[in-house]
Amino acid sequence: MAIDPAERRSTRSDFAARRHPRSNGEDAYAEQQQSADERYSNEYGDWSDEDEMEWQEANASRFAPDDRTLGQLLGWFSIGLGLAEVLAPRSLGRAIGVGENQTATLRMMGAREIVSGLGLLSERMPGTWAWSRVAGDAIDLALLGAAARSPDSDPRRLAIAAASVAAVTALDVYASRRLQASQTDEAPQIAVTSSVTINSTPAELYRFWKGLENLPLFMEHLESVSHVSGEVSHWVAKAPAGTSVEWDAEIVEDVPERRIGWRTLPGSQVTHEGMVSFEPAAAGRGTVVRIEMLYCPPAGKVGMRIARLFGEEPALQIDEDLRHLKQLLETGEVATTLGQPTGRRSLLGRSTLGRRVQ
Repeated sequence: MAIDPAERRSTRSDFAARRHPRSNGEDAYAEQQQSADERYSNEYGDWSDEDEMEWQEANASRFAPDDRTLGQLLGWFSIGLGLAEVLAPRSLGRAIGVGENQTATLRMMGAREIVSGLGLLSERMPGTWAWSRVAGDAIDLALLGAAARSPDSDPRRLAIAAASVAAVTALDVYASRRLQASQTDEAPQIAVTSSVTINSTPAELYRFWKGLENLPLFMEHLESVSHVSGEVSHWVAKAPAGTSVEWDAEIVEDVPERRIGWRTLPGSQVTHEGMVSFEPAAAGRGTVVRIEMLYCPPAGKVGMRIARLFGEEPALQIDEDLRHLKQLLETGEVATTLGQPTGRRSLLGRSTLGRRVQ
């Protein structure tokens, strides 16, 4: 249970008063300090049980390695153990009590350790490689049990080796669970940056973009954007194979004539955040419109591959959208090849992108 800070201060003060009597000046100083403590408590509130638990959890994980570091450490440990088994099987056999006649078995075990270690260091599917170590640990324990029946074995050393392998197994299980939890089917955030110079002023571009209902005019993948309340809006966009996705987003930064920042709200089908900025171009030649965005595709890596197949990849969309914005503001319309004999789309393109005539 948490101890109230006021009680802690009172206990310390009483103890100090009994041990070290103070003069009048010291008493005045103590009263000033107590007043400061009270002001702090009034401003920030008392230290609650929840605060204590949160503080303990934060400090408990303060020196714990992150998932990437944990995988790297486990990988190097596996490679080191594997090299010892491959290069010095006789010495290792004597050390663990199985004798000198298990060189072939130890070398196979070493090769398995090295492969698992390299897999962990590659950082590709680290949870899977960590679980392969757990399976290897189970095999090691079974082999140690079988070696105990050999007349060449040393029971005392075998017992120590078995206890060591059991401890390593517990560590491997812990690491596997952590790494598997971080090894989801979600793709990592995709960073998208694109820019274009448009013959218009920052003020005009800012006003046009701030009117969110204007965005579908040049963003081909957007079907609609509607205002919900305050800085929150509802978006509907095309997705691969004729489907659609919806999300709510909020404006988190709004600097007139300079930039607009946004992010999706929790629970949205699409997760992304970004910022569009309007910077005067050199020599007064229009405005540089720059978009920086972090994007997590729906359905993770699978969804990202499908999006690429259907031409819906975010980086390509943003580049095309900015070109459309430039055409719309400079000429009043967006150029299109739809309906023309040239510029014919593929079958996939016609099924997903060719339905909208601008």
